[in-house]
Amino acid sequence: MKFAQIIKDGAVHLCLAEDGSLFDLTALPNAPHSLMELLSAGEELKARLAAIDRSGAPQYREEEVVYAPAVPQNGKLICVGINYKAHIGECGEKTPAAPVLFSKFSNAHNAHNADVVIPRLSERLDYEAELVILLGKGGRHIPREEALSHVFGYTCGNDFSARDLQYVSSQWLIGKTADGFAPTGPVIVTADSLDPSALPIELRLNGELRQSSNTSRMIFDCAEIIRYASDIMTLEAGDVLFTGTPSGVILGMPEGRQRWLKEGDVTEVTIGGIGTLRNTVRR
Repeated sequence: MKFAQIIKDGAVHLCLAEDGSLFDLTALPNAPHSLMELLSAGEELKARLAAIDRSGAPQYREEEVVYAPAVPQNGKLICVGINYKAHIGECGEKTPAAPVLFSKFSNAHNAHNADVVIPRLSERLDYEAELVILLGKGGRHIPREEALSHVFGYTCGNDFSARDLQYVSSQWLIGKTADGFAPTGPVIVTADSLDPSALPIELRLNGELRQSSNTSRMIFDCAEIIRYASDIMTLEAGDVLFTGTPSGVILGMPEGRQRWLKEGDVTEVTIGGIGTLRNTVRR
């Protein structure tokens, strides 16, 4: 199943996405009215939802709506750095012995078709196409073999990065968590509908293919990321994990060929089985 969050009359509405249409679940009394409600209800409500009569739900075409972020905005936003071997090579990093974790704050959440604004202090904005995990169940010390059972679903993400701010110090945070630097969407695909281990992932900049890889090339796969993170901190339903980007980022290009993102540039992250997340850069 696929779900999307849209903005309607100033509020976030949860929609079921099917065949290019969005069915607004807020109009159905027996359906969940928020993504967090859906997460807390678990498998039983998802099963009931599959049998709900959608005829009473307002229906929108995907191109007609204003999207909200595809994930909740009240959980932790955990990211993994340098998680594809080719990306490590292009950035001159060493292969890590464990997942390299960093965070973004809630202000970084952003949506499909939304603008991403270059921070006033930055001149080197970069893109990073990523598979994003949404947890449906939390836990501490989650065994690897159980880790994927804690996943509610997957979506596309773009880990926008201000490289000149990222490397001001040894801490990446300020280059990663500017407003709108973590767009997700357009939909969440439930875990029972998608195998995250071998998904094609690519990014296009103004229609030009820049990143092209497969999640099978991750150094640390989704299960290992969840296991490792849960050994460090308690994970909760609604937490979001960006899983790292493949090669092809601007930072990895020879210095003379680096053309940083500018006003009007359009990035498109496409992941097999999910869809395409589109964002426009503004100054």
